Amino acid sequence: MKAPFKVVALLSIFAGIAGVSLMAQAQPNQVAYPEGYRDWTHVKSMVIQKGHPLENPFQGIHHVYANPKAEKGLKTGTFANGSVLVFDLLKAQDAGAALVEGPRKLVGVMKKDKKQFASTGGWGFEGFAGDSSTKRLVKDGGQGCYQCHTSQEKKDFVFSTYRK
Repeated sequence: MKAPFKVVALLSIFAGIAGVSLMAQAQPNQVAYPEGYRDWTHVKSMVIQKGHPLENPFQGIHHVYANPKAEKGLKTGTFANGSVLVFDLLKAQDAGAALVEGPRKLVGVMKKDKKQFASTGGWGFEGFAGDSSTKRLVKDGGQGCYQCHTSQEKKDFVFSTYRK
């Protein structure tokens, strides 16, 4: 017996919505978008200006945030699985004698999971474009990010420090 057209159409719509919802979530070996990160501990801010070695692509205003596990790691030097660090990169705009935040360039994320991200020092790396929570910028499994962070191996690959 054939299902009525409306039932088939509704099932198709629900399946499509479920598929889109699943695609927005992190897949295995991907780092999820850090919802609510601006409510976490603000670790530091800095400005990378023209002429800095990381100018391209990181020129702008950086705000670094840590979830509770990462905050503890910054204080102790040992990061537990589940530690997440975020750098929120915004365009720096000249406003007379002040630099002010412009549009968001990207949200960079590091997530500690020794097993899941063993090939990148136990950290997963991701960048999300602009204000998007789904448009991913990391295309190499985090290897490029990790290569830069290897200079901080003695600090568990973390550049930021806790300022008392």
